[in-house]
Amino acid sequence: MKRRNFVQLAGMGAGAVMMPSLLMGNNIPTEALLEPGMDILMKKQMADVALNTAKSLGASYADARIGRYLNQFVRTREDKVQGVVNTESFGIGVRVIANGTWGFASTNDVSPDGIKKATEQAVAIAKANSKFQTEPVVLAPEASYGEVSWKTPIKKDFKEVPVSEKVDLLLTANAAAQSSGANFVNSALFMVNEQKYFASTEGSYIDQDVHRIWPTFGVTAVGGGKFKTRQAMSAPMGMGYEYLDGLASEKLEGPEGLKLYRGSYDMVEDATTAAKQAREMLTAKSVDAGKYDLVLEPNHLGLTIHESVGHPTELDRVLGYEANYAGTSFATIDKWKSKNFKYGSDLVNIVADKTQVGSLGAVGWDDEGVKTKKWDIIRNGVLVNYQAIRDQVKMIDQNESHGCCYAQSWNDVQFQRMPNISLEPGKEPYSINDMIKDVEKGIYIAGRGSYSIDQQRYNFQFGGTMYYEIKDGKIAGMLNDVAYQSNTQEFWNSCAKICDKDDYRLFGSFFDGKGQPSQVSAVSHGSSTSRFNDINVINTGRTV
Repeated sequence: MKRRNFVQLAGMGAGAVMMPSLLMGNNIPTEALLEPGMDILMKKQMADVALNTAKSLGASYADARIGRYLNQFVRTREDKVQGVVNTESFGIGVRVIANGTWGFASTNDVSPDGIKKATEQAVAIAKANSKFQTEPVVLAPEASYGEVSWKTPIKKDFKEVPVSEKVDLLLTANAAAQSSGANFVNSALFMVNEQKYFASTEGSYIDQDVHRIWPTFGVTAVGGGKFKTRQAMSAPMGMGYEYLDGLASEKLEGPEGLKLYRGSYDMVEDATTAAKQAREMLTAKSVDAGKYDLVLEPNHLGLTIHESVGHPTELDRVLGYEANYAGTSFATIDKWKSKNFKYGSDLVNIVADKTQVGSLGAVGWDDEGVKTKKWDIIRNGVLVNYQAIRDQVKMIDQNESHGCCYAQSWNDVQFQRMPNISLEPGKEPYSINDMIKDVEKGIYIAGRGSYSIDQQRYNFQFGGTMYYEIKDGKIAGMLNDVAYQSNTQEFWNSCAKICDKDDYRLFGSFFDGKGQPSQVSAVSHGSSTSRFNDINVINTGRTV
């Protein structure tokens, strides 16, 4: 990526700095997005070249992933279109076990000779590595599924929606924000289609068509020598373009007119509200540091779940294999083996789920051909499991993969990635308004902000987008300069109340980074608004 393009994209927010993932592949004209993918019979023939070659060279196991990755990125600022980018990437990755050791190679030469050459390289790498391998790779058993398929249940394919319609939506949202008090606004649409085919020597031939979408914006108001920015309250979703049909959205009213969305998203309405709230932030009072009960809405809490539960329960991070990228984990094996490590209060039930409809992580099978499922990570506050794949589960005395293996492209080797990690809603009827009424001294926090967490995912600090003071059960006005500090165990054990399923919503990350060489993946985190008692809040001291 050229420096000028990076600087432009970085203005879209923290997630956008991971744009190499989205722009991966060759630039193509918009109409090329509509070209049909390869015939499934041809994919099977290509995969069989790799599998048969691997077996003939002595591999005990092999899988092949054929991927066509289509991406579109539309970006605007105020009344101008900043760019429309379409990319396509196509190729095959081959992974083998030979002499008890992994080997991987990939190629965009999908001729029989090209595939054969890549497979030979993968086997040669495995055999070379086996000289240094002390224990052979052991895979958990997995069924042979034959020829099967899965598709994100979309109603409207983004590729079939004219670019002009997408541009009109963004510019309309920009204009709505400006007419409501914004001085500056930028907006973007990220859209992804992964067409993936998996085959293995165990007899599975799996064709999947995965869709994701993320509308976002940043609205800035200027006044009194200061500026304040309010980001979109949207969440990236595993949906089609119907996500932007705002009329179908379930709109939940937050405090002080804050619009919350579930089902679909009204970008123009959110941009209008954002401009008014950004202007209100200019005169909001600065928070007094101290202990508060925090009422955290799902778009905010999702990031805290991601960093303090999602990452520390990745088994490779727990075992120290992931130490170079953002550290290891405090949630060590001895804590899990004790069967009584209180990760959180009795109310805290956190599940991993690769099947959740509408989520970013939803697929039918993972990238090593394991049928996806849902499982417990924390039950009644106790750490009960991790996230693990076929060659890891034996390390925790299990014999079934959790189905959370993923690679960002055909050109990358698949490895353990975070599934959707979500906090279950409360079982009794309980709304946001009920929760606020029960708080004497607190702060309601909405949206994502800056954060910091240590190398063991234990001590942390989180900010948000908007903050409202709660006094004696009522909203007492907007606040500035809020961040809260805690450690993971202390924080989750302070969880005192969770709203019911009617408030449950998804937060998501398009660009969760991990590994070396680094890869990104998309993951969602669901929750209902939750209360955490007696949390330390600091004043960040920002005045602009």
